[in-house]
Amino acid sequence: MLSENEIRELVAGYGARVQHGRSIRQIIEDGDLPRLRGCTILEGKVSDSVLGDALTTDAGVPIRLMFRNNRISTHDVNRGSIPFKDQVLAINHHHMLKLVEPVLGSSQFAVPGLQPAATVIPAENLRLVALENVLRFYNAESSTSTSLYQHWLKAKQAGEKILNYAGHVIEVDRLEANGVLPYVMDTPSTKDKVDLTIDPAYLFEHGICTPARYNQIRNASIMAFGMVSQYLSQRGMILVDTKTEHGINAEGRVVVADEVYTMDSSRFWRQDDNGRPMTRDGKPVSFSKEFARGMVTEKNQQFSVEQANEIAVRYIQGLQHLTGTAFEADLRERDERLIESTNLILDTLL
Repeated sequence: MLSENEIRELVAGYGARVQHGRSIRQIIEDGDLPRLRGCTILEGKVSDSVLGDALTTDAGVPIRLMFRNNRISTHDVNRGSIPFKDQVLAINHHHMLKLVEPVLGSSQFAVPGLQPAATVIPAENLRLVALENVLRFYNAESSTSTSLYQHWLKAKQAGEKILNYAGHVIEVDRLEANGVLPYVMDTPSTKDKVDLTIDPAYLFEHGICTPARYNQIRNASIMAFGMVSQYLSQRGMILVDTKTEHGINAEGRVVVADEVYTMDSSRFWRQDDNGRPMTRDGKPVSFSKEFARGMVTEKNQQFSVEQANEIAVRYIQGLQHLTGTAFEADLRERDERLIESTNLILDTLL
């Protein structure tokens, strides 16, 4: 395992190098990936996707190439880029997907030789279900508008006795900040420009998802939540909440899309010897993006180099704690890594 000093030296010495490079759009426009010329490029908050008619397997399955980047977004605002974040989350996702794939399925193609740290994900281009599947087991303090915590605060301030949140009827006085919930709650949200936490009935009424399909997503996700919780307990960690997305594959099956149980999509807290959340200065010790949210003091703030490097250190520490193995960084420039991985994927799948 890398020590904190070794991680800080790694970030300070190589952080700028591994971030340096062109966007995938520019790489394609410059002709360095000629087989992707003419494809559609969709730019997202933390990853960019490439798809098109030319990206189809021999069996006729459409391919979506997802390119992780180092951008970090909080409160729906891009705050800049974090060294090694793309590699850390790639390894994080790969490690956890192996655990939950038997329950949640996967849209990813197996490509021999593609390393866990590769920041290009080859996946089937699914027909996405337009909801964010959010499961919560703690009333975690959060500044995001969709969180249970923010809804609970408003209910308390209004003197309400009962909180109806995403179809769950909760006694306001039974909740406390960072306290455990009575059960794992499914709290879906929309995938609009501004996300909105909703009752599952909203999904059915607006034709977003059928009751049967939602039940399948919810039940499989709760099963996976239990599997991950059991795994994390062996790592001295607690699964607080998580967010997954799902889609329909070419065979008509519901499978998980994008990342699963990463430090960006989930909250992990350190566990004390009694199985409860470990605290520092009255707050849970967290392995998640929440520590980066805590650095935000202005609406459109961009992280400084010092802040970005500190966040990178925390991501690497969290990954090592999560996997129990040392972080093995790929120190090549980003362009070289992306081009090599993409060509390997295209050679295998096309």
